Amino acid sequence: MALGACQEGQRSYDEDTRGGKFIVGYVPVCGEKEYYIGCACDELYAPPSAYFQLYGLTVQASFLGGVLEKVGIEPQVQRIGKYKSAGDQLTRKSISNENREMLTTLLDNIYANWVDTISLAKGKKKEDIENFINEGVYVVERLKEEGWITDTKYDDEVISMLKERLGIPSSKPLPTVDYRTYRRVRRWTLGLTGYRDQIAIIRASGSISRAQGPLSSSSSGIVAEKFIEKIRSVRESKRFKALVLRIDSPGGDALASDLMWREIKLLAASKPVVASMADVAASGGYYMAMGAGAIVAENLTLTGSIGVVTGKFNLEKLYERIGFNKEIISRGRYAELTAAEQRPFRADEAELFAKSAENAYKSFRDKAASSRCMTVEKMEEVAQGRVWTGNDAATRGLVDAIGGVSRAVAIAKQKANLPLDQQVTLVELSTPSPSPLDIISGLGNSLVEDKGIKELLQVMASSDGIQARMDGIMFEKFGGPASSISFVFTLIKDYLRSLY
Repeated sequence: MALGACQEGQRSYDEDTRGGKFIVGYVPVCGEKEYYIGCACDELYAPPSAYFQLYGLTVQASFLGGVLEKVGIEPQVQRIGKYKSAGDQLTRKSISNENREMLTTLLDNIYANWVDTISLAKGKKKEDIENFINEGVYVVERLKEEGWITDTKYDDEVISMLKERLGIPSSKPLPTVDYRTYRRVRRWTLGLTGYRDQIAIIRASGSISRAQGPLSSSSSGIVAEKFIEKIRSVRESKRFKALVLRIDSPGGDALASDLMWREIKLLAASKPVVASMADVAASGGYYMAMGAGAIVAENLTLTGSIGVVTGKFNLEKLYERIGFNKEIISRGRYAELTAAEQRPFRADEAELFAKSAENAYKSFRDKAASSRCMTVEKMEEVAQGRVWTGNDAATRGLVDAIGGVSRAVAIAKQKANLPLDQQVTLVELSTPSPSPLDIISGLGNSLVEDKGIKELLQVMASSDGIQARMDGIMFEKFGGPASSISFVFTLIKDYLRSLY
C-alpha cells in the first residue's frame, strides 16, 4: 500500500460514523485501506474465500539515474531545500538520507494513525494489532474468530439478512440506490439550498500549470488562468459571504502558483477565504493555501514541501552515441541557457541557474513566513522542501486547524460573522474530474508501473520554468514546443532498441 492511501479512508471513517444510520460492510477483497474504512461500519462481512492482505504499509522510491547514465543523459537539476526530493528519480541511483528520513516519518505517522483507529474501532490493544499484522494472517475464519470481522457470509446472505432486518419480503428485491443515481439527487430536495447567505466552494485538484497543456484533457489539473477567473468572479460577486478553497494538489508551475496566490490574497482582503486541504496540498498546493485567511488540513494531508526545483537535460553523450548533432548560433551571454541541451551548463550558466532557483525559493519561503506570521528563520526550520502530515504541520504552525470541509465552512461562517448554527447555501463553482495521473501527479515516490513515465511525458510537454512541486518530475523544456520533447524520447527509444 503506497503512502497517502489512508487519507481518503480517514475522511470516510469520520463521515460514516456521524450519520446515525446502521452501516453494513462487505469485503470480498480487503487490504489496509478497505479494512480501515470497513472499521467505520457497525458490521463487517466477508465471504469464506475472501482475500485479506493486512500486512502493513510501505512507501517506495524508484530511481532512473542509472538508466539515464547508461543511455548518455545527464539531468542537471537545481533544487533548493535539503528535503526537496523532486528530481531525485532522475538524478539519483538510491535514496538520499534526507528523503529517507522524511518518508520514514510520514510512514510512521500514517501507520500509527491506522493502528490507533483500528484499536479504537475494534477495542483491541495496539500491541495485539501489530502482532496480528506481523503474523501475516490470511485465513478468513480466524479473522471471524478473533473479532476482526463480524461473520463470514456471501453477498446473497448479506442481502437476505438486510431484507429480514428491514422487514422486506424475501420474494422482493432489496431496494438499492447506486452511486450514479445518488449523485444526481438535487440539493434542494435535501434542504441544502434556498438559504439567504451563500458560501462559495472552489475545488482545485491536480497538477498546477499556467495554461492548458497539449497532452492534458480539458478537466485535468489546475490551470491558473481558469482558476483566476473563478477567484475574480467570487471577489466581484455580492452573493457570497465567504469562500472555501478545497485544495488537492502536489504543486507544479511556480509562476502559476504565485499568480493564483496573489488573486486568493486579494480576495481574502475583501471577504473570508478558508483553504481546506484534501489528500495533498504541498509545494505549489501549499503556495495557494498561503493566500487564505485560515488553513484547515486533514489529519493525514501531505503538505508543506516549501521548496523549488528546476533543471535541464544534458544530452551530449546520447547525441554522440546515436550520431546526432545540433549547432546553435546565439546572441547574448545566456541565450543558450536552456536551449543548448547538447552540452552541459558552462560555469557562469550554472551559477545563474542556481541563483535563479535560490531567488524563487526565498520568495516562496518569505511569503510563507509572512502568511503564517513567522520569522524567516523560524520558517526556514520547517521549509527546506520537507513534507509534513496535517497533524505535524499544525504543531509547527503551517496550518491553523485539523478537519475537513465542514470544519472549513464553520470557520468561514465565523469569519463572515454568521452564527455557527445558521444554515447557509454552499455553491460549488467547480466540478473537477481529475484523471488518475492528476491525482498522483508529482508523487515520484509512489509512482507505479508505467504511470510514472506517462506523467514524465505529460509534465515535460506542458510546463516550463521553475517548479514548486512535491516529489515529482519537472524540468524546463528544451526551449521549444512539445515536439522537441517527443523527439528526444524517440531518440532514446531508438537507441535502447539498438542495444538488443
